[in-house]
Amino acid sequence: MTASRYAAKPWVALLDDAQRAPIDPADSLVRALRRSVAEAPDRTALAYFDGRLTYRELDELSDSVAGHLAARGLERGDRVAVLLQNSPAFVLALFGAWKAGAIVVPVNPMYKAGEVAHVLRDGEVAALVCADRAWESYLRETAAGSPVRIVLTACELDFQTRGDARVLTFERLPQAPDADDLTAVARAGHKAPELPGLAPADIALISYTSGTSGTPKGATNTHGNIMANTERQSRGLPLPEAPVYYALAPLFHITGMVCQLGACLNSAGTLVLTYRFEAGVVLEAFAEHRPHYTVGPSTAFMALAAHPAATREHFSSFVNISSGGAPVPPALVEKFRAGFGPYIRNGYGLTECTAPCASVPPQHEAPVDPASGTLAVGLPGPDTVVRILDDRGEEVPFGEQGEIVVRGPQVVPGYWRRPEATAEAFPDGELRTGDIGFMDERGWLYVVDRKKDMINASGFKVWPREVEDVLYTHPAVREAAVVGVPDGYRGETVKAYISLRPGADADADTLAAYCKDRLAAYKYPRQVEILPDLPKTASGKILRRELRSRAHDQ
Repeated sequence: MTASRYAAKPWVALLDDAQRAPIDPADSLVRALRRSVAEAPDRTALAYFDGRLTYRELDELSDSVAGHLAARGLERGDRVAVLLQNSPAFVLALFGAWKAGAIVVPVNPMYKAGEVAHVLRDGEVAALVCADRAWESYLRETAAGSPVRIVLTACELDFQTRGDARVLTFERLPQAPDADDLTAVARAGHKAPELPGLAPADIALISYTSGTSGTPKGATNTHGNIMANTERQSRGLPLPEAPVYYALAPLFHITGMVCQLGACLNSAGTLVLTYRFEAGVVLEAFAEHRPHYTVGPSTAFMALAAHPAATREHFSSFVNISSGGAPVPPALVEKFRAGFGPYIRNGYGLTECTAPCASVPPQHEAPVDPASGTLAVGLPGPDTVVRILDDRGEEVPFGEQGEIVVRGPQVVPGYWRRPEATAEAFPDGELRTGDIGFMDERGWLYVVDRKKDMINASGFKVWPREVEDVLYTHPAVREAAVVGVPDGYRGETVKAYISLRPGADADADTLAAYCKDRLAAYKYPRQVEILPDLPKTASGKILRRELRSRAHDQ
């Protein structure tokens, strides 16, 4: 058998000594939290508008949540679903569940009843932590047909007094008779149960995928998976002592969980939370807290750049800004740098590899492939192997496209109780991502597109990303998404959905002609539709599947 060209890890030569160094992480974020408590008990761990929780308080309050859950009969290995936005309540529920020996199931609070019901049943969830208004409006009925037997509700007005009406648009409800109050439980002073320590192989999270290819599946992120990426994230960024992280990505998403919450607490830093994304609120938080690091989707940076109050000063404290969820178009990176100063560094990962498996180190800028114009998403870590395979499962040479596959300490062992899906996606423990990309000889990884998103126009392959990258170079374009739509003559044809920058003036014909001048005839969009906003996931990723459905319904 021919030796793997990728096993040589050419990317390691581009990493610095700290990034190449072997890691010996703590066994879990619970252990990392307690280490930070010992180092800096009175340092602010969480900042929530005008509220502050120190490391000592975070540890004690989550101990009390753990003690309450254990007293209510929660056992080691039971599942606890958490449906909350970026607030201290989320962090208390997370660590309380882990300290009780449970597995956390983070759930998007924007999910509808049917989506939540699937997660509660599939994960055999024993306990539910959610917002009080969600419990009253739909979750009580949803949970009634599930294994849930313990309910804690949270009012996310707690732990602050500012009450910013732009995001905190709700009122406190009377405590439900069939649920316990998370804040009261946290302040009750319960002692955490004395349990054997969490092991790296123990499941920490069951993270349900977005379900782009059928029913959502639960990726089983272990404590070791989380800590491997948390340690790499902490060591790979030259942040100051007591760093300040801003939680731009939602904590229920694996990127927010690892790259913000995990890396911050592992570094004894301060995590700034502002409930959910609202551009004006975010900019004011930047000015108030002067964060050193944040990570978010490219759509969030587009929204921040488009806000009329945004200035270079808002971003002047940042040492590093990363983007995840989808590759950043090169035009956006340069527009943002020209307007505000920071260089946005790409990152690439999936839920199944516990957030990043490649990122752009702080000492580098991502190269742009001269042939395709694609911006590199980063370099793998020293303990990760990324390979590119053809349809027969054989390695392709550097520079050639194929499916991206990943092996490393961040790759999950499989899907929750889905042995067939696990065998298909993780042959011999290696993750088949379903993403198409290539790697250059130095080890830079480039993502072309999702396998399933490829458009077949008269037999020619069109990757939506290539068309989107061209659209982003137009000064009027704020957001762009390209999908294939049925066409009687070509089989499929290219359609672009666009949202415009504030004050911009461009019509569909102008944008189609712009692409026609810059792309092969079979690639440019024959149809262009301009919308006020494009549909997105809670983590900010543009939903091509919704746009594809919209096109089919028209």
